Amino acid sequence: MKVTLVIGSLSSGGTERVVVLLAGAFLKNGFRVSVVTLNGAESDFYRLPSDVHRQALGISTPAQTFFGFLKLRRALLSTKPEVIVSFIDRMNMLTLLAAAGSDIPIVVSERTDPKAHRIGWFWTKLRWRTYARARRIVVQTRGALDYFLPRFESTACVIPNPVVSPQPDQGPSDWLPAKPFLIAMGRFTEEKRFDFLMRAFAKVCLDYPEWRLVIIGDGPLKRKWEGLRDELGLSDRVLLPGRVKNPYPWLMQAELFVMSSLYEGFPNALCEAMACGLPVISTDCPSGPREIIRDNLDGALVPNQDVAAFSKAMVRLMSDREERQRLGARAVEVIDRFGLEKVAAMWGGLLAEVLEEKRGARG
Repeated sequence: MKVTLVIGSLSSGGTERVVVLLAGAFLKNGFRVSVVTLNGAESDFYRLPSDVHRQALGISTPAQTFFGFLKLRRALLSTKPEVIVSFIDRMNMLTLLAAAGSDIPIVVSERTDPKAHRIGWFWTKLRWRTYARARRIVVQTRGALDYFLPRFESTACVIPNPVVSPQPDQGPSDWLPAKPFLIAMGRFTEEKRFDFLMRAFAKVCLDYPEWRLVIIGDGPLKRKWEGLRDELGLSDRVLLPGRVKNPYPWLMQAELFVMSSLYEGFPNALCEAMACGLPVISTDCPSGPREIIRDNLDGALVPNQDVAAFSKAMVRLMSDREERQRLGARAVEVIDRFGLEKVAAMWGGLLAEVLEEKRGARG
């Protein structure tokens, strides 16, 4: 099977990592894989397998190049795919428009909860129109699936993100903080609510002077949240090391993973932490954590954006090493539940189904 994957860039981010993982898994399963990105290779954070055919178009984001999709159309057609898979809402719409008039089946993949993630009225209306042309609409959770029902009941389906085993020796670990520490990871954007996390930590940190909080990542709100950290008097208790190429050594040294998101898709960072045997605390936000964490079995879910409840959960686990070990021992089962081979097989089955439908329509 010849499949072309389309995404804005291969910069740091959960979706970008999933594209690279799937590209490798598809190659292993005998697919011929091409990847088309809008951004140039200079923005890459992740590296594709060498056997993947890559086209980096060197143009800007979908929102800024809405009327400049002819270059994308030429790139897509030049890969001669049997099926195209596009990732992320605006990129999906642009891909569907760029491939209009061709008989190439297109699968689009939403990467967060569309009920919570606002893209503006114009893009929302365009999504409903263009997604009618997609052969499948893939979401990551049952919660996100509800957004597309009942209108797209025949084409919408759920495929979770793949989880891989920890790879602590892959790349440098750089400097690691002294134990014990809690850890969080993600882009410094509003929906991650690292300000909420710091406020929750501020309520308990005086009672646990040996503990620190590490937040790995970068983004537009980093300077604002650095200011909040200092305002809360946490400059020596909250560490913001920036982006880390290989997070596994940090995760393996941490005692507890915390996620404070307002909403999510299917958070890779949460799964990576659990794969390392870390107990986790997460807001019960739409739509991913509840479908990953088995509350009180391998982690803890707390009411969304409830600072007091989050602080209470922190205290419970920071003060009880045996409880952390109990939850962490079951957390590693996330690798079996959402393993790369299992998820890649789900994708392979879906793509084969789409191609069979196309052949049936022809004959």
